[in-house]
Amino acid sequence: MVTGGARSGKSALAERLVKRHDLPRIYIATAQAGDGEMAERIAQHQQNRGAGWTTVEEPVDLVRVLGETDGQGVRLVDCLTLWMSNSFGNCDVASLCETLRRQTSPVVLVTNELGQGIVPDNQLARMFRDQHGWMNQAVATIADEVWMAVSGMPLRLKPRGENPDESL
Repeated sequence: MVTGGARSGKSALAERLVKRHDLPRIYIATAQAGDGEMAERIAQHQQNRGAGWTTVEEPVDLVRVLGETDGQGVRLVDCLTLWMSNSFGNCDVASLCETLRRQTSPVVLVTNELGQGIVPDNQLARMFRDQHGWMNQAVATIADEVWMAVSGMPLRLKPRGENPDESL
């Protein structure tokens, strides 16, 4: 799992993690080009990735696509935040985590870190932020590795040699 803020370098880091594997590369895109600016962002991501990727566009049914693509190569899901937004907060995080536990091929997941800013001024935004934070915690718990991108720099969060529950 790779997390970070907007323009933190998380997608580029996720692509580097995918390239560690000598397997076919599958990009699972959850973004939808709802306007010209978003279409431009998607095109820029495609250009940055370059050739050698198979793209699967699926804004909502991520669990199904992960099941269908397992065994075909390393998958990069970009991103869980948009998946949750596309699902209007009704995404099934428990099913996602169960599906991820059963995967036989590597999966690199990109997500945003939303909870480090100001408290949103409306209930819907606060609920989304909270659900998103709980989703990130659930996915991070089952992930073999968790990375955070900050100002283009990778920070490895998991695994670490330290256990915060052990006394020093």
